[in-house]
Amino acid sequence: MKHLSLAHAGALLLAAAVPALAVAEPLDGRVFQGVFLERGKTSGDADTLVFKDGRFHSSACDQYGYSDAPYRTVAAGDAVRFEAETSSPKYGKLYWTGSIRGSKLDATVMMERKGKPMLENWVVAAEKN
Repeated sequence: MKHLSLAHAGALLLAAAVPALAVAEPLDGRVFQGVFLERGKTSGDADTLVFKDGRFHSSACDQYGYSDAPYRTVAAGDAVRFEAETSSPKYGKLYWTGSIRGSKLDATVMMERKGKPMLENWVVAAEKN
């Protein structure tokens, strides 16, 4: 009978404890409608968020010249977390981190502009049927 070394046993325990970090299925084909608002505000811009062909797009950001961008996903319990980084030649970068549970999307969008402090924005949306 072979015995597991302490290192091997630890690696097995770690692998069993980390299924929540597994790569999630792509979100391609899913579309969400909601609102993009600055942190602390009660109203904002209507937004349609589209996941298509491995890319993420926010319609509320079109008027500011932000492009679509590749997105990444990771499974997190009953949610799928996603990240993307969109950019605008004039307004800088948006760092998207969000989660989708069922048909609800919640995201934080950090805006980085040269010479200005980071600005936090929020997006809340529901899946379009």
